[in-house]
Amino acid sequence: MSRIIIDAMGGDNAPRAQVEGALMAYKEFGCELLFVGDRSRILPILKEQGFGEDTFEIEHTDVVLHTEEDPFLVVKGKKNSSMGRALELLKQGRGDALVSSGNTGALLTGAQLVTKRIRGVRRAALAPIIPTKKGGALLIDCGATAEGNAEYLEQFALMGSVYLSYSLGRKNPVVGLLNNGAEETKGDELRKEVHQILKKDHAEGKINFGGNCEAREVTEGEFDVIVTDGFTGNIMMKGMEGMGLYISGLMKEMFYKNLFTKIMGLLLKPQINQLKAKIDYKEVGGAPLIGVQSAIIKAHGSANAYAFRSAIRQAMEYYQSGVIEELTKRLGKEKGSGENV
Repeated sequence: MSRIIIDAMGGDNAPRAQVEGALMAYKEFGCELLFVGDRSRILPILKEQGFGEDTFEIEHTDVVLHTEEDPFLVVKGKKNSSMGRALELLKQGRGDALVSSGNTGALLTGAQLVTKRIRGVRRAALAPIIPTKKGGALLIDCGATAEGNAEYLEQFALMGSVYLSYSLGRKNPVVGLLNNGAEETKGDELRKEVHQILKKDHAEGKINFGGNCEAREVTEGEFDVIVTDGFTGNIMMKGMEGMGLYISGLMKEMFYKNLFTKIMGLLLKPQINQLKAKIDYKEVGGAPLIGVQSAIIKAHGSANAYAFRSAIRQAMEYYQSGVIEELTKRLGKEKGSGENV
């Protein structure tokens, strides 16, 4: 049974969304929970849901690292924040995985400095699943490393392929390099260099490289892993989130226009719900931080209880998948790979 460490104070809706979402996961998936946060705020929510104060372990801290604060505070001035304590408990082996909706930069910084990167990994990456016609693609990186180089992107391709294969059971995933054209001569110098490297890796059987992927092709589902630097990936992800919200708003406006459209909306409700599920981040849960030695999931900052529940399910799957062990085996053998700090 997986034991999940919950950063109960990170995020816009903390601690209610985190505690209620964790309880949903506890009932549905049977995981153990370790809450980290303000005991005086966590206990009332547990009691509302019918749980006694001794049902779950609570690591008390009333220190919170806010979104706008310096990420390095998680390992400096605010080591005792809920996120800082949660990372330390994960390092100590007090839990199998960690889920947080808190400060993204702080979680990335703390994960790499406290739990450490896997030996041989140059940069960890945030890798959310984005919706496609064929069930979703892994976008890697989406913000962990703003500036990329060829070595980072090559590793992202491998890490993304291993994650999809082991965690989600998608064998031999097709890797695409996000670019402004399909031809291998397109793009800036970095994209051209990475294209040639990934072609070579494909020929050597390391990955299944399918070529360049234009932004408009992402949702077609021909590529399973979309490789890019964190700056471009973050723009891509937020652009898709914005478009999803825009389409949802248009649909709501359309079906509430008059009595006839309301009736049509009721008749089409099952299909509408299916569409919303495909584009709703709450169904996916969060983004794994791939490349560190522990299973860490970054949930959306505005996650509600259901989204946080989904992130916990994702953390359990990640921990149990063998991804970290496989990456350790593959990347730890690289010539000259030393201990990362």
